[in-house]
Amino acid sequence: MNLTEQVEQALESIRPYLIADGGDVAVEEITPEYVVKLKLLGNCGSCKMSFMTMKAGIEQAIMKAVPEITAVVAVNLAEPV
Repeated sequence: MNLTEQVEQALESIRPYLIADGGDVAVEEITPEYVVKLKLLGNCGSCKMSFMTMKAGIEQAIMKAVPEITAVVAVNLAEPV
């Protein structure tokens, strides 16, 4: 399984919670430095809790499942994550 597939698999574990709130997430890129760039979709892109969702949910799920990943960022959040 390649790195993108591993990240997608990690996202599948939390995706039902995002969808239940009217949102979702898409992998935009994994850089050579092992930074995952995500786009928050639907309500996740505009929700005031998006920053917490990124840090407490999405980032933890990815970094736990794929130890090679060094950072997880949302490309469409105004506040850096």
